[in-house]
Amino acid sequence: MTKITKEEALDIAANPFKQDFPLLVNESELAFLDSAATAQRPRVALDAQRTFYETMNSNPLRGLYRLSVAATQAIDDARRDVARFIGVEDSDEIVFTRNASESLNLLALSYAPSILEPGDEVVISIMEHHSNLIPWQQACARTGATLVFLRPDSEGVITEEEMDAKIGPKTKIVSCTHVSNVLGVRNPIEQLTQKAHAQGALMFVDGAQSMPHIPVDVRALGCDALAFSGHKVFGPMGVGVLWAKRELLESMDPLYTGGEMIDNVTEATATWAPIPMKFETGTQDAAGIAGLGAAIRYVEDLGLDVLEAREAALTAECVRRLSELDYIDIIGPTDPAAHIGVVSFNVRGIHPHDVSSIMDTANVAIRAGHHCAQPLLAWMDVENGSCCRASLAFYNDESDIDRLVDAVKLVWRIFHGA
Repeated sequence: MTKITKEEALDIAANPFKQDFPLLVNESELAFLDSAATAQRPRVALDAQRTFYETMNSNPLRGLYRLSVAATQAIDDARRDVARFIGVEDSDEIVFTRNASESLNLLALSYAPSILEPGDEVVISIMEHHSNLIPWQQACARTGATLVFLRPDSEGVITEEEMDAKIGPKTKIVSCTHVSNVLGVRNPIEQLTQKAHAQGALMFVDGAQSMPHIPVDVRALGCDALAFSGHKVFGPMGVGVLWAKRELLESMDPLYTGGEMIDNVTEATATWAPIPMKFETGTQDAAGIAGLGAAIRYVEDLGLDVLEAREAALTAECVRRLSELDYIDIIGPTDPAAHIGVVSFNVRGIHPHDVSSIMDTANVAIRAGHHCAQPLLAWMDVENGSCCRASLAFYNDESDIDRLVDAVKLVWRIFHGA
């Protein structure tokens, strides 16, 4: 791992980071621009998983012998890593799940039914990933509550006027993405939280797209719960996190029941273990959790301020270069600085699936489709209800952007011959 200063990070022509990511080393000709879907893993995260299986592979929590104690300690250490990373003092407020989707479903299935009644309202934004839309859609359908959408202005900004119009005395829950996975905009979570709390409502945050790119401190945000996926913050797939305030977690019933989450069982009754265990049913992916802890420590060692500065420079350059092509339509804010890690676009008159497939022949990996945000693209009247998305991380560099632009030009030539 090579540590650099913020000033050095702004030199996007240089790249001291790729050497830390085995896939990028092995695929040296690949321009990987799909980190918003899943990030690459640094060697230290992969090593942590392998070390778990090679040195302490046993069932955590269930044994008093040394391997089981070590496995349990690996989970506890990672729980503290996550807590520190998001500004939480009480690591027992960290619940490990499979991904952000499961974390959000846990809130919608376990907590929402206990407070929602007909006539109540749940407020989300139109830019939500389906993982933070469908659970609330279903919760409202089951309870008779109403789902209300915050809609941004033409620059992707949720204005104060919009907040005041949608968050009111009927609001019980506000749930919003911190950073849009399509527009790349950062939503005003602090302000949304204040508006929600003023109405006696709770504020939940989908942090899946913010955690890899910007510092996230739940104390500063003021929110009541936050969810994210390990695989987007350079950790393994299959591990997610739900943080919620202790009193909220203690008021919730477990979603799943069985091993590990119980305190006492009789033939007729059962009582639950304290948090976080009452939500962590059965054997956890202990090796994956250890890998997530290692990934978080890796990012912390590099410095989030350094990584944020580099990604901002990369994203701004990507927006600038694509904007120079008169057949490209950028989707989202006109200000390049308002795109956090994500640049969505369309090549005029060419379906995004064709664009992505042709780019793959040039070894450029981007995402094409609706990005699990169909209501947003429908509301914006985006042609075909889909778009291309280039998403960057600190391990990208200027050459990746060069290759993206060259690949776009190749697509245009194939369809137009010039």
